[in-house]
Amino acid sequence: MKNQENLAKIRHTLAHLLAAAVLEIYPNTKNTIGPAIDTGFYYDFEFETPITEDDLKKIYKKMLQILPNWTGFTHKEVSPSEVREYFKNNPYKLELIDEILEKGEKITLYTSGNFTDLCRGGHSENPNKDIAKDSWKLDRIAGAYWRGDEKNKMLTRIYGLAFESEDALKDYKNQKEEAQKRDHKKLGHELDLFTFSELVGPGLPLWTPKGTLVRNLLDDFVWSLRKEYGYEKVEIPHITKKDLYEKSGHWEKFKDELFRIQTREGHEFAMKPMNCPHHTQIYARRMWSYRDLPQKYANTTTCYRDEQSGELAGLSRVRAFAQDDAHVFCRLSQIKEEVLNIWDIIHKFYGVFGFSLIVRLSTHDPKQMNKYLGSEETWQKSEKMLAEVLKEKDIEYIDGLGEAAFYGPKLDFMAKDSLGREWQIATIQLDMNMPERFDLFCINEKNEQERIVMIHAAIMGSIERFLAILIEHTAGIFPLWLSPIQIKILPISEKQNDKALEIHNELLKNDIRSEIDLENNSLGKKIRTVKQTKIPYYIVIGEKETESNKFGLENRSGDKEEGLDIDKIVEKLIGEIKTKS
Repeated sequence: MKNQENLAKIRHTLAHLLAAAVLEIYPNTKNTIGPAIDTGFYYDFEFETPITEDDLKKIYKKMLQILPNWTGFTHKEVSPSEVREYFKNNPYKLELIDEILEKGEKITLYTSGNFTDLCRGGHSENPNKDIAKDSWKLDRIAGAYWRGDEKNKMLTRIYGLAFESEDALKDYKNQKEEAQKRDHKKLGHELDLFTFSELVGPGLPLWTPKGTLVRNLLDDFVWSLRKEYGYEKVEIPHITKKDLYEKSGHWEKFKDELFRIQTREGHEFAMKPMNCPHHTQIYARRMWSYRDLPQKYANTTTCYRDEQSGELAGLSRVRAFAQDDAHVFCRLSQIKEEVLNIWDIIHKFYGVFGFSLIVRLSTHDPKQMNKYLGSEETWQKSEKMLAEVLKEKDIEYIDGLGEAAFYGPKLDFMAKDSLGREWQIATIQLDMNMPERFDLFCINEKNEQERIVMIHAAIMGSIERFLAILIEHTAGIFPLWLSPIQIKILPISEKQNDKALEIHNELLKNDIRSEIDLENNSLGKKIRTVKQTKIPYYIVIGEKETESNKFGLENRSGDKEEGLDIDKIVEKLIGEIKTKS
């Protein structure tokens, strides 16, 4: 933790150093804000004349020239009039100053070398000594709206990388290069899984036959796990009256992110951004006895959010996304068992793909109760119940203070992929507030109304986002059970086409997804195509195979089994598919 804190201070210091260098080279530039981030730092500027990536070398060189004079930071608390005078020509700093004063906070200026900036602190004690020359570099430039608001001016953001050592920086750069090769947008196109259309609109992916097959296989797998625990499928419409979201509390929080619909009669509807309020109404359709609980509803359905164009990113952030959503309506006494059941489903699902999981207990921030629904007492009660689950599991977990959903605490599962990157994936959320708002209850043993609770459970969450993670985790090399084409038949010449078709049809009869290459190409080209499209297995059919009815089965790693008849091949592939190995 101490090392991470020191690294954060170095990154923040480098942001200051970047601003100092820019202002020396381009004196009429207006500097705005420059925080530390997970991979380094950035600073946003309004340049008088636009700069390009080529200018980064000049800025980096200037940073190196300045650094020896940065042997420490001094700071002083200043009055509003003094700080306004200092930044009188910088409207961005003046806006920040007004916000600081509105919050009643002190205004401090930090200086190192000849550069002074408005700052709260958190710097390296001796930058020249603490910052290793080869552990950081300037990375790239990008556009960024001031305060992230597209109504504001577009600024130039300069990104820098900074790590604890030269080796760590090299490791990150290597990981980044590998990530670019595995980019799901690139591989999704090469594997013909999905596409985007300018006519349809950004953030609205279109799924090809192969991509749709993969989605359905993943969803079927989740459903097979849920079915074992007594879930039932439900279906809901894609729009709703705004009244539903006003009652749930979502309208106030998400109204600016909704696609809204005005009916001919003047009623306001919305495209659903989430499914839980709809599911409450399925539960509320009748009176339930305690003997009927828990009620478990599963529903894979598309949700819609009006994301800003600059925030869209392939499948990772879209405007239309399918959720494998489920909600459990149960009594307080049933919470632990149901949460543990969902826990098991999550680990079975992600274990198949080789993800290692860690858990974060995401709780509310008592100092900001205005962000949440319900009372402090309700929050403490629900958080205690999730903590008991973690205690029973006897595992280390991350404390996620302030990371709760606005209606309840949650267990967030974090997966580390094959490149070492961490992703938030599945979630289990305990909600005592929505049942209260919708007056959901059961009739208990005393024939009295008893308030129930609601557990939200998403395994993949957004299927789009999960597939983006999975494609990059596997580099598009899906396991056999998930591959759109599981085996390809390669006749050497036209003479073997009939035998190839016979084998192809036999595989199809056994529900093995086979494809046959009847193109008049060389065998070498056919094999290259198989490997480029990452098909798990292939069979080459020549004269020898045609006569003997024995075949060689080769996988994409180059491993080969010779002399197999078709029954043995079918048996082997079916066994691998069933075990999801």
